[in-house]
Amino acid sequence: MKLHGYFRSSASYRVRIALNLKGLTVEHLPHHLRKGEQRAPDYLKLNPQGLVPTLIDDQGDVLTQSLAVIEWLDETHPTPPLLPADPLKRARVRAFAMAIACDTHPVQNLKVLARLRQLGLPEEQVTAWAAWANQDGLEACEALIAHETGPFCFGDAPTLADLCLVPQLANARRFGVAVEKFPRLMTAEAATKSLKAFADAAPDRQPDAE
Repeated sequence: MKLHGYFRSSASYRVRIALNLKGLTVEHLPHHLRKGEQRAPDYLKLNPQGLVPTLIDDQGDVLTQSLAVIEWLDETHPTPPLLPADPLKRARVRAFAMAIACDTHPVQNLKVLARLRQLGLPEEQVTAWAAWANQDGLEACEALIAHETGPFCFGDAPTLADLCLVPQLANARRFGVAVEKFPRLMTAEAATKSLKAFADAAPDRQPDAE
């Protein structure tokens, strides 16, 4: 398999964690987002959105959108499972993951911040916007799992929720959010730190890290 990504991309980070948890080896093909390499014509043929990640499976099939990729990995390589067997719990894990991947991360991603700069906002306001988006999303996530057993977001093993949480906390820190005010999220993050799959997926461990 081949994974098109970028070391600092949260969406790529999620998929890297999933691949590591599944024990799968991929060839990493970086695209420097700040240099616009994701808009190259050859890459747009693979992913018309010009986003990362894009996963190419062993048969050459193309998969895009990190949550879809992770669920495909979970269905084709079911051990360890990243979604609970219970339908209600599974829906709650998906809801938490979507709160980050659909409602928090996109509002503060590179494309949106670049557009704010194009519209003439000064850099301090751009950063404040990103911090606000992270703060708002993480507040909701803290409440969503406040009464869930730990130490991970949902129980004693990592799920899709943790795969989304850890990269988003990294983003929040970059924009100056005091994430320590979210004790339940901190507990879940601390649990992931003991797992090599999470550590090896970190941005600073990637071959294209700067």
